[in-house]
Amino acid sequence: MTSLYVDRRGVELEVDGEALVFRENGLRTGTVPMAPLSRVFLRGDVRLQSSVLGKLGERGIGVIVLSGRKAEPTMLLARPHNDAARRVAQYQLSGDTAFCLAFARTLVLDKVSAQRAYALTLREIALEHRYELTLVLRTLDQILLRIMQMPTIAALRGIEGAASAAHFKGIAAIAAPRLNFTQRNRRPPRDPLNAVLSLGYTLLHTEAVLALYGAGLDPFIGFYHQLDFGRESLACDLVEPIRVEVDSFALQLFRKEILRPEFFSTSENGCLMNKSGRAAFYGEWESLAERLRKILADQTAKLMDKLTASTPLPANEGEAS
Repeated sequence: MTSLYVDRRGVELEVDGEALVFRENGLRTGTVPMAPLSRVFLRGDVRLQSSVLGKLGERGIGVIVLSGRKAEPTMLLARPHNDAARRVAQYQLSGDTAFCLAFARTLVLDKVSAQRAYALTLREIALEHRYELTLVLRTLDQILLRIMQMPTIAALRGIEGAASAAHFKGIAAIAAPRLNFTQRNRRPPRDPLNAVLSLGYTLLHTEAVLALYGAGLDPFIGFYHQLDFGRESLACDLVEPIRVEVDSFALQLFRKEILRPEFFSTSENGCLMNKSGRAAFYGEWESLAERLRKILADQTAKLMDKLTASTPLPANEGEAS
């Protein structure tokens, strides 16, 4: 399965049989078969009829609209999994303090372990920054020893924050000076690397929402991230251990000069990627997205196993006894 990214002003989408048709100024300019699609990302002044959304929904293809200069996502989801018992089990466990703490400890342990593995990789490829990265590794090693002893989720959040600060110090050490990256910042991002991280995290989050929704779980009810109005907390849970995949991807785009500072503009509204930059980004993103979807599918399946083990799902009505 693959994704379609439409980032072109004045394009109109139609359906012709089993394909999406592109029109510009009334002329047919291209077609894409729907069969291999799993996601359609729309950005800019793209026009389409409701029948197109209906066809995409019938085929389980998620539609993500990236709106405005900050690419805020709006998701139009296909029909969810029909087994509501899964969501009932999820809701019950979200109030189980012991389950949530155990879940959160494992999640933070996985995240910091991934950060440590990445720091080791960076130390091998950036020998001139071996000292800074060794300090990062020492910090992460100390944190890893403490995670499973943290008594509350609030304490885990504090230690996770310390690990992330060390992690981004490592990235800052090897990032090219022209990127002006010193630490993680957002809303708005203030340098090119942070701009790419923000976009990558947004796309990763949408993939997590779609994976959970398709599995019949409620993306808003998390176990580590607690209830917060408008936040898909379970999706936030799911992406934490794999954020480092986006970090590695973003840094590589600049190290390989697929993205360059001239693809960005900075103002009081933050650092924004231009159209050339977005084209280069999306051209590389899909290969990572395929990997992320597989990881998210595996994580969702493991989560379902935990829910089933902790709260056995009821048998469907009408089944033979």
